[in-house]
Amino acid sequence: MGENDAVKINPLPPPAPTLEEEVYRRLRGLIVAGDLVPGELYSMNELSTQLKVSRTPVAQAVTRLVDQGMVRVEHRRGMRILETSTHDLMEIYELRLLLEPRAVYRATTLMRETDHRRMRDALKALQAVPAALPNPRELLRRDAAFHRVILRASGNLRLADYVDGLRDLQMVRGASTADRVRPLAEVIADHERICRRVVAGDAAGAAREMHGHIALTCSLLVEREIGAVPGLPGPPWPDAAGTRPG
Repeated sequence: MGENDAVKINPLPPPAPTLEEEVYRRLRGLIVAGDLVPGELYSMNELSTQLKVSRTPVAQAVTRLVDQGMVRVEHRRGMRILETSTHDLMEIYELRLLLEPRAVYRATTLMRETDHRRMRDALKALQAVPAALPNPRELLRRDAAFHRVILRASGNLRLADYVDGLRDLQMVRGASTADRVRPLAEVIADHERICRRVVAGDAAGAAREMHGHIALTCSLLVEREIGAVPGLPGPPWPDAAGTRPG
């Protein structure tokens, strides 16, 4: 065979998740879905028995959940699912306000037609949420899917994964403004405006829309719970001229 002849090499299969990763995903999914109830205590041994695995991968998975603020380990008692407090919500939204407007700015400059198509598909799924008695968790799941398309398109996958973790904590609480303090149609309209700005290539406009959407959601949720409007980080640009976020 000549040195310039192509060597045919079959691609490696995608790596299989480890047992610890599978257990982590299962427990996290159960917490987010509300099957493992906030405030309740769960035996690690019982979890191991139900999952039909040893205690080691359960303990490893729980350690990750502790780091993410979703559970607390109580010595010789088990794992307690933590409730998301109003203070926690404030911190979640403050972080999202610092991260997501800048991410959508960058994503707008990078997204191609395939990315736009994914974003439109996620928007259609959000628009399909029944206006009558929407399921708060399903609404949050579809809302998160829309935001995830944009975050991943920004090119920073760590950022996308980090915000996913923040959204999971919000999901535990089931916090959504739709049809509680704000009509579902208004929430969807926010996402439609963000989508239009992104598709039009208006990065600064998309960043402003994203900031306004997250800030309003936070203000309404917190005001409903404590009767006061929270102080929030301002938009990541110095003036209304649409200068690039720093």
